[in-house]
Amino acid sequence: MDPIGLLIMLLTIFVLAIFVGFEIITKVPPTLHTPLMSGSNAISGITIVGAILSAHVDAGMTTKVLATLAVVFATINVVGGFLVTHRMLEMFRKKKD
Repeated sequence: MDPIGLLIMLLTIFVLAIFVGFEIITKVPPTLHTPLMSGSNAISGITIVGAILSAHVDAGMTTKVLATLAVVFATINVVGGFLVTHRMLEMFRKKKD
């Protein structure tokens, strides 16, 4: 496959993934948000492990830079997810008098 065709195919998949992800997320009711956030935290944790393993492979500087960026962004996602989950769970606690 030529490089232009490959680029068009990858961009098409990327745009479709954005559209499908947006449609799925907007349809989630608020009561399911916390369990889904916990699931996405687990997936981001797996991403962190995979990115750390990728960073140790001797495949060049580009691989190390991308793996480091993946670790940073996945860590931000995990921390933000836990903060949002904690805040949502606080809403269900009984207030002390």
